[in-house]
Amino acid sequence: MIKLHFPWFKSKRTDLATSGLLEGFTDFHCHLLPGVDDGVRTMEESLAVLAEYEKSGIREVWLTPHIMEDIPNATEKLKERFAELQQEYTGNITLHLAAEYMLDSLFSERFEQNDLLAIGTSGNGLLVETSYYNPPMDFYDILEKIRKKGFHPVLAHPERYRYMDMKDYQKLKSMGVKFQMNLFSLAGSYGEETLRKCCMLLAEGMYDLGGTDTHNLAMFRRFVAEKKLSKEECKGLITLKK
Repeated sequence: MIKLHFPWFKSKRTDLATSGLLEGFTDFHCHLLPGVDDGVRTMEESLAVLAEYEKSGIREVWLTPHIMEDIPNATEKLKERFAELQQEYTGNITLHLAAEYMLDSLFSERFEQNDLLAIGTSGNGLLVETSYYNPPMDFYDILEKIRKKGFHPVLAHPERYRYMDMKDYQKLKSMGVKFQMNLFSLAGSYGEETLRKCCMLLAEGMYDLGGTDTHNLAMFRRFVAEKKLSKEECKGLITLKK
C-alpha cells in the first residue's frame, strides 16, 4: 500500500509546482537533445529546460530523440551530440541517452543490425511508439521479436493511441510490455479523450514509467505552472517515482 506523507494531500486539488511530487522524479521520455528532432533546437534552451527541471526536483533524465523514417537519426551522431550536452551541462541531474523508436521499416533495419539505444538502468528497455491512428500490421509480432531478443518493449504514451482500448492495453500487458505515461496527458494537453484514458490506466495501475515528453521550455513551464492534481493523480505519480 502507498503511504502518503504530503501535508497538502487533504485538499481537493494539488498545485504541481509546490507539491514536491517531482522531487526525485526520473523523466524517462523527453526531447531535450538539441537540434536533432522536433524538440529543443539549441543548446541554450536545453540547458534552460534542465535548470527548470532542477527547480522542480527532477534528478534523472533519459533523453529520447526520435528515430523514424522521417527523422533518421544515426546512433553515432546522437552520441556525439549527447557528449556535447554533457560537456556543457554542469548541474546535478544525471543524464542518459536512449531513443524513441517509431515501429517502422527503419526500426526493423536498426533492430536487425543491433543498432539500438536502450533505456533503463538494466540496459534492456526499448522505448517504442506507433502512429496515433493505426498500429503497424505486424505490431504484436514486432513486440514479440523485441522480447525474444532480450529487450523489454516500453510503449511510449499508450494513452495517446486512438485505436487502443482496454482490451488492447490488457493484451499488451499480458505480453510483458511496459507502459510509459506522459505527464502532460494529465494536464489535458492532448485532449479530453487522452486525459480520460490516462486517468483510467493510472487508476488500474498499468503504468510502469513516467515521462514528460517535453519538447520545449514553454511547454514544461506551462505544465508545471497550470496543472492541479486530484488525489488519485497524486497517488499515481507517487507510484511512478522510481
